[in-house]
Amino acid sequence: MLRVDLNCDMGESFGRYRLGADADLLNEITSANIACGFHAGDPSVMRNTVRMAVRKGVSIGAHPGLPDLAGFGRRRMEVTAGEVYDMVTYQIGALQAFVKQEGTALRHVKPHGALYNMAAVERPLAEAVAEAVYKTDAALVLYGLAGSELIAAGRARGLRTAAEVFADRTYMEDGTLMPRGMPGAVIGDPEQAVKQVLQMVKEGTVTTASGRTIAIAADTVCIHGDGEHALSFAQMLRAALEKEDITLCAF
Repeated sequence: MLRVDLNCDMGESFGRYRLGADADLLNEITSANIACGFHAGDPSVMRNTVRMAVRKGVSIGAHPGLPDLAGFGRRRMEVTAGEVYDMVTYQIGALQAFVKQEGTALRHVKPHGALYNMAAVERPLAEAVAEAVYKTDAALVLYGLAGSELIAAGRARGLRTAAEVFADRTYMEDGTLMPRGMPGAVIGDPEQAVKQVLQMVKEGTVTTASGRTIAIAADTVCIHGDGEHALSFAQMLRAALEKEDITLCAF
């Protein structure tokens, strides 16, 4: 029987926390990646998001990013491997404290935005992320782009890894995501996005922007929670997967 994890980035707001969108999305997903304050989120938001995830029985992961609030962590920064090691360690530790206080355990780590994309192709940064995760808690699962340097570095360090695919993003022939600034990088048609996910999960392949079919591993599917129709898409995707008798569960 096929199994897949549905993950979503959460807690990416500030100040007085609005529970609505994330609370509803938590009904549809199996893993939550919670922002740790560098690209988004603050202490109160982190705690409230952890509490909601606990109530919903959703697996909790840290979502560390670059220290770039204005750019939402999506702008490349020139950082060393040592700096990446320290910032990832710091952010995991911050969320881990809230998770422990709420009576549960942190399960995984998924880098955010530019840090995620940089670690996907730059081995020294990938190794820094993997080392930070391993030294913090070797039982944590490292989420990374399927086929990326981050997945390879995690496995080499002895971590369990989850190969991640994206429902609403198009792929290049080398398996990387098409840069957001390029036309067609984001899939706006929900039916097309669902079709892509079913292909990746059931067939282990994805059709690239150029029309070529390449192999891809799909342990976990990312749903972006900041889209206008994120909730309805999550509901549609979950229903489509369940219709195909695919079990949804945390990795």
